[in-house]
Amino acid sequence: MQLGIVTLFPEMFSAISEYGISGRAVRSGLINLEYFNPRDYTTDKHRTVDDKPFGGGPGMLMKTEPLLASIQAAKQALSQKQTAGETAKVIYLSPQGQTLKQDAIIELAQRDSMIMLCGRYQGIDNRLLEREVDEEWSLGDFVISGGELAAMALIDAMTRFQAGALGDEDSALEDTFAKGLLHSPEYTRPQNIGGRGVPEVLLSGDHEAIRRWRLKQSLGITWLKRPDLLLTLPLEQEQIDLLEQFKQEHER
Repeated sequence: MQLGIVTLFPEMFSAISEYGISGRAVRSGLINLEYFNPRDYTTDKHRTVDDKPFGGGPGMLMKTEPLLASIQAAKQALSQKQTAGETAKVIYLSPQGQTLKQDAIIELAQRDSMIMLCGRYQGIDNRLLEREVDEEWSLGDFVISGGELAAMALIDAMTRFQAGALGDEDSALEDTFAKGLLHSPEYTRPQNIGGRGVPEVLLSGDHEAIRRWRLKQSLGITWLKRPDLLLTLPLEQEQIDLLEQFKQEHER
């Protein structure tokens, strides 16, 4: 996956390019990150990257000319690495965008390339938004100081769906939200911690019983913590029965 990142702070991305699963994916070539800093496309001696908004008001906007130049540079650079007919979409990380969810992550992870635009200050000129941006995505209904953290979260999430990125290829398929549910509880050694043991079923070696227990716990944890997820999730009869069992056990 080829990723062009338009950012005033490319050094921030060392958090994902040098560490963990995403760092390993970068080093192995599964993910390629290329940075385009608007400051490098300024023409004044102060390398100005912000400007006042028309109409006044608090805050500043990203300066249009260097931002546009950096987006165009990213498009040109990625076009040289793409097959004929492909075009990298420009993704703007913005609180006004669609909220990123697991199904969207999976779809985005299948793309060969994209350009991530990391906003700063109060945002960007609306004409630039209409002209250059293909999609807007958000982490949620809150505001952070810039798009870099959102871009890093998106890159990390997409990396999990790149073939060869995880030690166990099935791990991403069992993650929380992968099947619309929260993940079931997990346990590891030691077998006893402060008088609390491990559920006996996990020690039984009965794979079918373990599967049903994990599914029931997953349904139950979702019901307790994120009941909204169950409202739109079509449940099979086995899931309905297991959820009812969990509710009864929880009440007791």
